[in-house]
Amino acid sequence: MRNIWRDRNGNFAIMTALLAVPLFGAAGVALDISQALVVKEDLQKAADATALAAIAKNSPYVIEARKMSGDGPIIAQGNVSMDFFNKASADHGDDFVVTNVALKVNKTGNEVESYVEYKATVNTTLSQLLNMEFFTVSGKATGKYVTERYTNFYLLLDNTPSMGVGATPRDVATLVANTRDQCAFACHDVSAGANSYYNLAKKLGVTTRIDVVSKATVALMDTAADMRLVPNQYRMAVYTFGEKAEDTKLLEVVPLTADLALAKSSASKIDLMSIPKQGYDNDQQTDFDRAMTQIGSKMGLQGDGNSAVTPEKVLFFVSDGVGDSYKPTICTKRTTGGRCQEPIDTKLCSALKSQGYRIAVLYTTYLPLPTDGWYNQWISPFQSEISGRMQDCASPGLFFEVSPTQGIADAMSALFKRVVTSPRLSG
Repeated sequence: MRNIWRDRNGNFAIMTALLAVPLFGAAGVALDISQALVVKEDLQKAADATALAAIAKNSPYVIEARKMSGDGPIIAQGNVSMDFFNKASADHGDDFVVTNVALKVNKTGNEVESYVEYKATVNTTLSQLLNMEFFTVSGKATGKYVTERYTNFYLLLDNTPSMGVGATPRDVATLVANTRDQCAFACHDVSAGANSYYNLAKKLGVTTRIDVVSKATVALMDTAADMRLVPNQYRMAVYTFGEKAEDTKLLEVVPLTADLALAKSSASKIDLMSIPKQGYDNDQQTDFDRAMTQIGSKMGLQGDGNSAVTPEKVLFFVSDGVGDSYKPTICTKRTTGGRCQEPIDTKLCSALKSQGYRIAVLYTTYLPLPTDGWYNQWISPFQSEISGRMQDCASPGLFFEVSPTQGIADAMSALFKRVVTSPRLSG
């Protein structure tokens, strides 16, 4: 026996056997913790979705909140608490079990807040070597919806000469067929008088892009009037790029007002910018940089939207997305004589969004004009970038592109509704 105890042969195998269980157990814990974190991430997404669903505009909780005369917890028919969690469970199979979900909705003033808490047990694999059969994960999400959110809309409407293009392919074809130089633009050339393409378009019954935008803006005022729940909930200001090319500037067509009927009447008079003669100022009338900078100074400090005194400020931008201005050094595309033709420079949009403003963008698709030599040389090379730049300018979820055959009025109304009915996660 004395010799056996002294014998050290095979000690590595013995030590390995003794350490195998804790080593595999430790590795298993690391793997199982990683799996638990994946599950928690998916459950957190489910909790966020549940919190938002509970305070969606037409949810039973928000409907009940509008009926309440005072503050307090909301009791409503309907249960959204498990829908998203059940989907998460289905995606993971038997990896975990949701043991508890609690949803509470409270109303305070004009705010409806949702609170979601969850707990789940995540099954383990190798961790069971250490007698750990499951891990517990938990989390919470909160959402906030203002039943009467007060919002000031600042509409920036592109009325520069490029918006004189025919509104549909048929309108474009009509202009091309009836102009000596096959021009698709109804240029408001004052020097041509009654013979201007602007007047020709009117005579031929051609609808231009600015005509459609003007009518859509008028219809938007009706949408806002129909949707407001309390007086002064929505106020509108309307701006264009100027009445005439000799005085391009941010032109206030409608000063900020809650009188939507007045705004509607004034918006109906929006027209294409006039030019004194063909080629005036090298056609540099679409200065997005200046317009974005100037309208930012008009909006003032951002508010929380909880009252008429602290309204949320939203920029509502409608354009075909192509700038044309004098930018000899900072143009994102090649220039000619300092003239810069480019998609919108999104740095200006980012500067506004950094101040808390939301930007809703309605992009009226810039039509390819293959019969136009100017288009082929200067715009066609970046045609594919225009839509993406306009989308990058918009705040998340607030971008619409409208082709010539679609309804600009319907798109503008839908975009407005998206702005005013979006609940948000608050924590």
